[in-house]
Amino acid sequence: MAAPLFLLAPPRSYTSLVNAMIGQHPQAFGLPELCMFVVDKLKEMWMPPTDPRIESQPTWAIHGFLRAVAEIYAGEQSAAAITMAHHWAIAREDRSIASVYQELVAKIDPLISVEKSPIYTTSLKCMLSIREAFPDARFLHLVRHPISQCKSVMSLNEGTFAKYVNSMEFTDTRAIIEPQIAWHDLNINILNFLDYVPKEQQMRMRGEDIIENPKHYLPIICRWLGIRDDDEAIDEMIHTERSPFACFGPFSALFGNDPAFLKGPTFRPHKVKIPSLDMPVPWRKDQKGLRPEVVAMAQEFGYK
Repeated sequence: MAAPLFLLAPPRSYTSLVNAMIGQHPQAFGLPELCMFVVDKLKEMWMPPTDPRIESQPTWAIHGFLRAVAEIYAGEQSAAAITMAHHWAIAREDRSIASVYQELVAKIDPLISVEKSPIYTTSLKCMLSIREAFPDARFLHLVRHPISQCKSVMSLNEGTFAKYVNSMEFTDTRAIIEPQIAWHDLNINILNFLDYVPKEQQMRMRGEDIIENPKHYLPIICRWLGIRDDDEAIDEMIHTERSPFACFGPFSALFGNDPAFLKGPTFRPHKVKIPSLDMPVPWRKDQKGLRPEVVAMAQEFGYK
């Protein structure tokens, strides 16, 4: 069975585009966000958590799973196929997430399954569960400049994700959303997890590099995965809009990916403007910049 590939990155780190790119390779299958490894059993994806400190999964978190099952088993994502996916899940509700995910990967085989669910990066336990289920899995650590990523996070529903992961700065008089805390802490989680992964099963790449020069960087990923890197394969990877998940689903499973990507999934290579690490951050009114630990990590990732 082909070893799956997981993209690890905080949200708004070009994960939707890169996941679709790799998933469009003739030897791969790009999945939507499945958000599965945040629970232990399949039925728990529909249940509120037993730990009161943990928030319930948002409703949209199961959309990607339902769309994936519909596409894999019915070859379409119609309302009827989504209903079938619900029945498929009910028949397996007492099974472990690992065994259900393994069944999906086996059904996709010999294609390489490719998934990114940014929610996995909020917990070391989630990522370790992936590795336990798939000891031979590969992991692509996708990074993005902290100012660009944080600005993008703040543009989506007024920073909902930053609030979801408690990325807050507290002063004597108030609390403010500070997305760079999440950028730093989620990347720390990823780095801590990758300490458990053999070097040959992991790769780090800057999203900006892929966006600017995909015909150089996508073949590097292909060679690492052991799949074709010829011009025909790379051209197919650049057509992200051809993914069966590069659009909104039926009303009963609309999402499964970043709404901005679903609205405009077509990729066009372009040079990304990379901000200076010492500039004031645009989401604050006090002219403060990045925290020292964020700057240090960004420099480790190759930003200046």
